[in-house]
Amino acid sequence: MSSAGNGELDFGDPQDERKPRVVPPMAAAPKPADAAAARRAVGAAAGIAVHVAALDWQGIADQLNAHGYAIIPGLLTADECQDMAAHYAHANLFRSRVVMSQHGFGSGEYQYFRYPLPSMVSALRQALYGPLAVIANRWHELMELPDRFPVDHADFLARCHAAGQQRPTPLLLEYKAGDYNCLHQDLYGEHVFPLQAAVLLNQPGKDFEGGEFVLTEQRPRMQSRVEVVPLKRGDMVIFAVNHRPVQGTRGIYRVNLRHGVSRLRSGSRHTLGIIFHDAT
Repeated sequence: MSSAGNGELDFGDPQDERKPRVVPPMAAAPKPADAAAARRAVGAAAGIAVHVAALDWQGIADQLNAHGYAIIPGLLTADECQDMAAHYAHANLFRSRVVMSQHGFGSGEYQYFRYPLPSMVSALRQALYGPLAVIANRWHELMELPDRFPVDHADFLARCHAAGQQRPTPLLLEYKAGDYNCLHQDLYGEHVFPLQAAVLLNQPGKDFEGGEFVLTEQRPRMQSRVEVVPLKRGDMVIFAVNHRPVQGTRGIYRVNLRHGVSRLRSGSRHTLGIIFHDAT
């Protein structure tokens, strides 16, 4: 499934749904040293905006259309990942803390940032939203859903806040050995932006073992399919919040998605989550 030059989505042969997947190359990104130098020159937040604008958004759209997720390698540098993970110890940055085992969500914990968001988090949220809104609107058109999304994130947040969704949703997650996150969807109210993002802040195989990011697709009249998403430190994954359009033999249908994290076998793992709608 790919995007044609006129903005239409080419879903290809419906029988491809039963063929083995071939995952396209990951979206190109500047070398870590180049990205770090650029951000030092203009400031981290401004540098992130420039970096995101320069991404291969056609390639990202192709991956999202085909698989429901896209990987952007090395979006954050090692130092930026370390700094972001260190935020977890500063309770004043957050509005609430959730211990997953107390709610049946899994094991581990996470904290939601309070407004105003840290500059890096705010810059990522704003820079990613515009290009993703184009994809989100096309998905809603194909799935015959009524909502359309403005090009500016502030306008979308105004819509959320008018409906009582006023609490920020970007978060940091922390896992220790034995922790995991059950399959779920991040739905916080009436207004839902259909795409979200997560950045892995630790290095697999060095800082931790296990703890893979996983997606499941529940397809009509078919068994669910599981996708293990390979991430390294600093990589971002963009993925569908709840459903995406897929071409079937009888036209477009909705595939429901859930995401989670497998059991951490050792070490510690931190993740930055970027959700574009606010919560009630």
